[in-house]
Amino acid sequence: MSLLDVQNLVVEFPNRKGTLRALDNISFSIAPGEILGVVGESGAGKSLTGASIIGLLEPPGHIASGQILLNGERIDNLPAEKMRHIRGRRIGAIFQDPLTSLNPLYTVGRQLIETITTHLPLNAAQARERAISLLKDTGIPAAEQRIDHYPHQFSGGMRQRVVIALALAAEPELIVADEPTTALDVSIQAQIITLLKNICRSRGAAVMLITHDMGVIAETCDRVAVMYAGRVAEIGPVHEVINHPAHPYTAGLMASIPDMDEDRERLNQIDGAMPRLNAIPTGCAFNPRCTQVFDRCRSERPDLLPAGATQAACWLRENTAGTGVAATGVPA
Repeated sequence: MSLLDVQNLVVEFPNRKGTLRALDNISFSIAPGEILGVVGESGAGKSLTGASIIGLLEPPGHIASGQILLNGERIDNLPAEKMRHIRGRRIGAIFQDPLTSLNPLYTVGRQLIETITTHLPLNAAQARERAISLLKDTGIPAAEQRIDHYPHQFSGGMRQRVVIALALAAEPELIVADEPTTALDVSIQAQIITLLKNICRSRGAAVMLITHDMGVIAETCDRVAVMYAGRVAEIGPVHEVINHPAHPYTAGLMASIPDMDEDRERLNQIDGAMPRLNAIPTGCAFNPRCTQVFDRCRSERPDLLPAGATQAACWLRENTAGTGVAATGVPA
């Protein structure tokens, strides 16, 4: 059974000129202990999907239809107070900038202890012991002393470790990590990703890792969902999506990654830009940028179709499903 099930999720933003659809029938699931990567360009809807799951959509944005199930229990329609308890206890969140997650006026210990005592049946002394243990687990040296320090006394990488400890404080079933390494140095990024991977796997927590970095996805995730213009373009095992992309957009993303073994002056790129919410084209949203577009792509929007080991929202897959032919026409 899946831990998280997102079913036909639609998120809309009403404005004076009408309604903008930011997420359009998003569906995916995450199993216990699994790490699902969500990748795509800025504006694809990655962070909005995460915010919908943890109940932090900014008004006037709202879930117009669809369901979000956590262990079979629907959570998208819960009152704010119930959702707040689930958000701390059963779903942990890690955000891009640790300073947005930490109160600069309180010590990190106070913030950890408050979270622990809110969600777990522990007294203050027990909560402090657990907070120190969490700081140690996340690789913070001299945790017994550092617990009484303020966020500004930590480096960026150490602050992000504190945020991970905070997200794990109540032993959640699911972690939603939104660009957790973007603000960090490359050397620190690798440490944080390894830490997140090891801790979550050892505790059996599922992870939804939102990023635009395919390198992070390749190193960390079991499966990956590629998003484009508020929809899932392709989803499947990370090895298959990276090595045998079935959607032209995914193939373009893969081709744009520099190859250390190849000597070339210019990187490949996908021409054009992602459409604005008020100008999403008819048919497949990627069709103006696609090198393999044909008439049907301009008039009908495809749902996810079987594409070997993955699923891709591309009409090129309709006649090749199960044949082992990639979207590029090259045998997979």
